[in-house]
Amino acid sequence: MAEVRAGPTASGPSPGSGSGSVSPSLSPPPPPGPGPGSAPPLPPPPLPPGTGPAPPREGSNSSSGSTSGSAREGWLFKWTNYIKGYQRRWFVLSNGLLSYYRSKAEMRHTCRGTINLATANISVEDSCNFVISNGGAQTYHLKASSEVERQRWITALELAKARAVKMQAESDESGDEDSTQADKAEVHSTLRALSGKVEDLGTCNDLIAKHGTALQRSLSELESLRLPQDSSDKIKQVNERATLFRITSNAMINACRDFMSLAESHSKRWQRALQYERDQRLRLEETLEQLAKQHNYLERAFRGATVLPAETHAGVPKDPCGTGKGDLSDEDDENEFFDAPEIISSSSQDGLGHKRSGSNISAASYDIMEEHVRPPSEDLKRERRTRIPHKPNYSLNLWSVMKNCIGKELSKIPMPVNFNEPLSMLQRLTEDLEYHTLLDRGAQCESALEQLCLVAAFTVSSYSTTVLRTSKPFNPLLGETFELDRMEDSGYRSLCEQVSHHPPAAAHHADSRHGWTLRQEIKITSKFRGKYLSIMPLGTIHCIFHNSGNHYTWKKVTTTVHNIIVGKLWIDQSGEIEIVNHKTGDKCKLKFAPYSYFSRDVPRKVTGEVMDAAGRLHYALMGTWDERMECAPASLSVIGTENGGDKAPESRLLLWRKNPLPKNAEYMYYFSELALTLNATEDSVAPTDSRLRPDQRLMENGNWDEANGEKQRLEEKQRSTRRRREAERDRAGEEEATCTSQQFNELHPRAPVPHSPYAARNSGVSS
Repeated sequence: MAEVRAGPTASGPSPGSGSGSVSPSLSPPPPPGPGPGSAPPLPPPPLPPGTGPAPPREGSNSSSGSTSGSAREGWLFKWTNYIKGYQRRWFVLSNGLLSYYRSKAEMRHTCRGTINLATANISVEDSCNFVISNGGAQTYHLKASSEVERQRWITALELAKARAVKMQAESDESGDEDSTQADKAEVHSTLRALSGKVEDLGTCNDLIAKHGTALQRSLSELESLRLPQDSSDKIKQVNERATLFRITSNAMINACRDFMSLAESHSKRWQRALQYERDQRLRLEETLEQLAKQHNYLERAFRGATVLPAETHAGVPKDPCGTGKGDLSDEDDENEFFDAPEIISSSSQDGLGHKRSGSNISAASYDIMEEHVRPPSEDLKRERRTRIPHKPNYSLNLWSVMKNCIGKELSKIPMPVNFNEPLSMLQRLTEDLEYHTLLDRGAQCESALEQLCLVAAFTVSSYSTTVLRTSKPFNPLLGETFELDRMEDSGYRSLCEQVSHHPPAAAHHADSRHGWTLRQEIKITSKFRGKYLSIMPLGTIHCIFHNSGNHYTWKKVTTTVHNIIVGKLWIDQSGEIEIVNHKTGDKCKLKFAPYSYFSRDVPRKVTGEVMDAAGRLHYALMGTWDERMECAPASLSVIGTENGGDKAPESRLLLWRKNPLPKNAEYMYYFSELALTLNATEDSVAPTDSRLRPDQRLMENGNWDEANGEKQRLEEKQRSTRRRREAERDRAGEEEATCTSQQFNELHPRAPVPHSPYAARNSGVSS
């Protein structure tokens, strides 16, 4: 994103750019990105009397901005809409953030918008116009008074962006490290050393003055004596040198004194700036905490209100932001907040049935891919539970827990069970097998490319359970296991184990009597960034089909949890997945489009391409990760696109559709039918099975206070065990290091060395 200083002068707008008309010299750009659906940053809290609106900056004024390359402020013209055109706004660039206000006086109480330059794109349109955008959510079309002013702003923005990116990278690398006492001690030590040097400099100054005066007096006495001409000349020469030395020393002392005065004044200035930042942080924390309390209160009030009849929720309102260029609202005049997941219209269910077409799909494989999942016979089905105790309504101040967690690894943060669901991460991994029938059908496919389509649908289906599941699973303990034996009714058996504690990592293996094996090793890393939480699964998933020998691998995409502090939590999946058949070289590339409030695409959209080893496209995949996936032969998908529309519905083949949630799922953590059965008690499970965790069982039964205490006990026990093992390892290392070579050889006898053809040659070489 790029901002432009639009005001020609500090006193008023440029000619022809009045409040009610657009200058004919300005070509109207696309409507600005911020709209009613994008929540602008919180206005800064009111400052106490006598406190400036920003840290002290040298060289800043109302028109030209700071002379610094990383901090600048001044007037720019900002595009608002087609009615008002460009309007003069006061822009402030500081700490990698570009904020704007209607006037300079407004800086004390109302910020109209802020954009983070670390993720922004800055582009120049012409001699005076430039654009700053962060990928669709916010876009500022700005205009400067001249090309020189525009270049000054561009330079300042680029420098600020570079520094913001660097600081963010450093924050990512050191986000898990807290400021230690060693750092503070080092600062105090440096200050003490500098103070000592200053005192030494003062002592040297006194000595120079003392000895210089004595030397001058001695030289004057020598000049008064009657001495030979040669001696008198030498004395005068020494006197001149002493005078020059005194002048130079005084100049040096004066320069040091000026430096000390300047350093002291700057030190006080930076101390004031630091104190200002601390005060601002405290005010921000108080403001966010108050907002979180108000939000919790409103949520409780909403839940306590009378629920409207179900038919009132049948229709979903149309996205109000789909108006495109004709938007006449000015984001400065009105800020409307919408909850993103609640305005998303679901994809149409019509016209996407199973219809045959003239494709190159073989008849047998087509029937296999089109076949619906048949329920298992009644004599094989076990009676499994279909409900769990309803989730209790516990209130908790989220901000009080999360405010000290920004930038840290989530697995290292002690969290109460209020943020959990009564399942462990091992059980969540097993839940990926809910749509195992896709792999069952894939095992019967004759074509590897058609099989790849089903594997891709299975990959997408594993995310369908996350759309409403905003609670985190329990972190498994080291050595914890989970076994699910559904061989009788579903034909597969699954086993998971937590194999590492820090970093947390799990191994998963599943076998099916239908002819496939699935295995994966997953390491979860996460970062909390204040407004959102990013979860990055690392590791590879393998799927092997026994009959064909096809071996597929892929990785997972990034999961983002939004509205951590204020607003309704919602989850998004974004990134790309490449599924590779290592036997044939076929590939499938899936793209998970990140949610954008202003995008006209279907929310949670997934697209993909299935290609052979030569790179030729055979199938196109389309759908959403929360609802369904379809495929179409490449030839038909190209024809449909060339005709100006979407791919023809008759050419689409439904690969997967999400199963409906059980009744009252909103009171049971939005669990699917499979998830409801995962924590049910079973006989003959291992003592390390997740079903036997007492804290997880207490939470499922609604005893959250007892669950919190039990969770802390188990985590402390695990930490104690880890410390004991590390101590034993260190002791073993010390004992091995201190044992004699003879003892070492007795403990570790060497294997006999095989005869080498070089042995005799080497033995004959004298040392």
